Amino acid sequence: MAGRESFRIKDAEKKRVLDEAARQRRARKALEALEQDNFHEDPHADLVMSKNLPKFQDELKNTKEHRKSKRKGPEYYRAKYRKNFQQLLEEEKQLHPDPPNYSSALAPPPKTPARHFCAVCGNFSKYSCTACGTLYCCIRCLTTHQDTRCLKWTA
Repeated sequence: MAGRESFRIKDAEKKRVLDEAARQRRARKALEALEQDNFHEDPHADLVMSKNLPKFQDELKNTKEHRKSKRKGPEYYRAKYRKNFQQLLEEEKQLHPDPPNYSSALAPPPKTPARHFCAVCGNFSKYSCTACGTLYCCIRCLTTHQDTRCLKWTA
């Protein structure tokens, strides 16, 4: 009669394990995917509202004492002249070409060791996935990681 074995040990033998280069490629692809999700220009920013559209406002708001002034406030100009990060960097280079500026700012290396956080819930983590090296904090997060994230979409 054979001895009892752990299911986790059996499962670990079946799994594909990534080497360090593959883990770095996977992390780079994940970062690139996050960069693609970052702020982009608003596709609806140039739309002009038609003046012929009906206005659905209360009758009380149309009285003289409740009318707003036609003056445009700071929110209008903030929305109209919104700039993305690249545009802000270029503008700063033109205004302040000499250091210190955003491009020349450096911080010394940290004195304390890096902290490790769970990729699933964000708590402090002590363990890493044997297949892909992703950090997790408990069995529940490991199960979630294996079901939804581990080696699912990138390799």
